[in-house]
Amino acid sequence: MWKQPWGYAEGWTISFGLFLTGVILQMTTGKVDATLFQYPLNAIVGGVFLFFLVMLYVVSRKAAALQWFYSLTASITSLTAWMVLVIIMGLTRQVAPSATVTHGGLLSGLGFMQMTSSWPFLLLFLYFISVLGLVTIHKVSRFRWKDIPFLLNHAGLFITLLAAILGNGDLQRLRMTATLDNPEWRATDDAGQMTELPLAIELKSFTIDEYPPKLLAIDNTTGKALPEGNPENLLVEESPLSGSLLDWDIEVTRSLPMAACVRTVDTMNFVAFHSEGATTALLVKARNRVDGTEKSGWVSCGSFMFPYVSLPLSDSVSLVMPEPEPKRFVSEVTVYTQSGERADALIEVNKPLSMDGWKIYQLSYDEAKGKWSSTSIFELVKDPWLPVVYLGILMILLGSVCLFVLAPGNKQSPKAANDTKTE
Repeated sequence: MWKQPWGYAEGWTISFGLFLTGVILQMTTGKVDATLFQYPLNAIVGGVFLFFLVMLYVVSRKAAALQWFYSLTASITSLTAWMVLVIIMGLTRQVAPSATVTHGGLLSGLGFMQMTSSWPFLLLFLYFISVLGLVTIHKVSRFRWKDIPFLLNHAGLFITLLAAILGNGDLQRLRMTATLDNPEWRATDDAGQMTELPLAIELKSFTIDEYPPKLLAIDNTTGKALPEGNPENLLVEESPLSGSLLDWDIEVTRSLPMAACVRTVDTMNFVAFHSEGATTALLVKARNRVDGTEKSGWVSCGSFMFPYVSLPLSDSVSLVMPEPEPKRFVSEVTVYTQSGERADALIEVNKPLSMDGWKIYQLSYDEAKGKWSSTSIFELVKDPWLPVVYLGILMILLGSVCLFVLAPGNKQSPKAANDTKTE
């Protein structure tokens, strides 16, 4: 080993050495604090890193050992070592970098539960991106037109990865809870620290579209849906409706999507109630196919105002209605900025609002009140380096198109071209 020309043995040794160094740093100094590398420091570090790679390539022309770092062997070993950690990250539950991990044992000690802020990941990432940068510079120094796809792919990947790691310190991911008709400009991060934002969100209304109610049979002792492991349910899209659960024939004779519970000393009834806190109620008849037992009564999922109601079918089984599942929830908002801009918009899951450099996502709501929630929870994300990442991805896509267009199979022979022209 360590005699020219270097090979895979040296490549794996360098990778393992960097990993071991990262483990030692992780154990002694803790995780990497990404917030230390915020603008303009991260931009300066990025510029110095690029200058270092160019100078290293210039020096490598007279140093055979340095030329190995833009060889195929270095590329394979550095990429493989880094990808091993990426795979581990995909198989390990990740915790927000700003949070403190108090569990996880060895995985936590090695930083694998906060992989992107761990020293082993950072060192192997820097090793791989340095090799990638040197390979790209080497191709640029010997530029030929046929190398354009190669350069676009490698330079695009280099820009994407470098911008992603440098922009990590500038990334802001905050959570805001807005209430009806009260502008809110404060948000909290993962650590619970409050931040005042240059924009305010006023919640005008909140709406939930729910799936139709359904009925389940549950075990009275365990509360688990039956049959265990493969529970059955009866979807009530309209009434009257007939169906079956286990050994019971179920008939829904009345459905009240907006109902209130009315109790007397010995009876319980549901009536129409078109106001806040209304619940869904179904009047059900059940008949056992085995012994002919009949049961009837109301079943309701309840709400923050009215109780949950089940229908006992036997000593061991009851008929229940779980809470309706939300199909779509939407917040109607007005957003104000310090620059005087104002925007009225609808925000829902997977349809964020872009405003003043922020992406505003619909995250959650007051689940205790359900469709009657008067609060809406938003996630606000700002990543000023995202356009640079998009530029790198665009270069990769253009490189892929160029590879396809310039592929040898897409070129016609001179004879075929002449035949085509004659035709």
